[in-house]
Amino acid sequence: GEYVADTIDTRTGIPAFSLYGKNRAPTPEMLRDVDILIYDIQDIGSRAYTYIYTMALSMQAAAKQGIPFVVLDRPNPLGGELIEGPILDERFKSFIGLYPIPYIYGLTAGELAKYFNEEYQFGANLIVVPMRGWRRYMLFEETRLPWVPTSPHVPHAQTVFHIAATGCMGELSAVNEGVGYTLPFELLGHTWIDGPQLAAELNAQKLPGVFFRPLHYRPYYFGHKDMQLAGVQIHLTAPQIFRPMLTQLYILAALLKLYPNQNIFNPARVKSFDQAMGTDSVRIRLARGESPAKIYLSWNETLDEYREKRKRYLLYDDFAPEQDSSKVKSPNRTKTQGKKR
Repeated sequence: GEYVADTIDTRTGIPAFSLYGKNRAPTPEMLRDVDILIYDIQDIGSRAYTYIYTMALSMQAAAKQGIPFVVLDRPNPLGGELIEGPILDERFKSFIGLYPIPYIYGLTAGELAKYFNEEYQFGANLIVVPMRGWRRYMLFEETRLPWVPTSPHVPHAQTVFHIAATGCMGELSAVNEGVGYTLPFELLGHTWIDGPQLAAELNAQKLPGVFFRPLHYRPYYFGHKDMQLAGVQIHLTAPQIFRPMLTQLYILAALLKLYPNQNIFNPARVKSFDQAMGTDSVRIRLARGESPAKIYLSWNETLDEYREKRKRYLLYDDFAPEQDSSKVKSPNRTKTQGKKR
């Protein structure tokens, strides 16, 4: 994203310091007259989205200055159960991945703040104000809250599923993923893609909660502006059972299989891809022909270890505090092998 400059709030005259510009963390000067630092930002539930690192760095800055840090908790729009993807390898640490958590980490911002503060010993005076009525199985639509775009290319709550499924491969710039068109992260297209062929290959995998439809489209801006592209649209038929990272592995494998001469893993772009994925092992293993299923299942052991570790930081279960769990049934949810959600 583009850097944001410091500014002055026109209504109050209060300075607004950017933490997405020359500074990524509040400086002592910024915090000089601050009594309490509050984090109240909607996140999208994926490790490569930077708001959680702004939270972490701000928490550390507050701790150094002896300032309480308050998180006003918000829903994880992917729900609070889904955990997927590789744990970040710290060799690939960057501002889109600062800590060794899974790509889809299954925590709210408040729970993640507790996790960071304890696991990485921030020493912050952390106060989490929990939500009322939120349950772990809830997707954002089930909260009945209005979705405010978290950034220009996340216009709808359901976009968080698409960005989790195509965001890493977008770093390769091998195909257009709908950015520049009206369906960001929901499309896969290029001039050399045969839409019906790619759709047939992907639908044959019978991936949970998703259907691929061939289409043509012309982006209005960005890297493929005014180019007539062919490809597929990613339709979520059942978001509750959709597995974004599993889907992303199969998409990459299909592109490598069907279009072997298109330089999918362009050496000039693999560093960004590996940083987003949090490892180079996914790229290396796909490039040598390993199956997506084998790669996916290889994450089981470390994800189970993470699940155990995260238990102590959970603030919510499947039931609202005021409800009797013996009278309320959560919806049936399909699980993949290895207790994946």
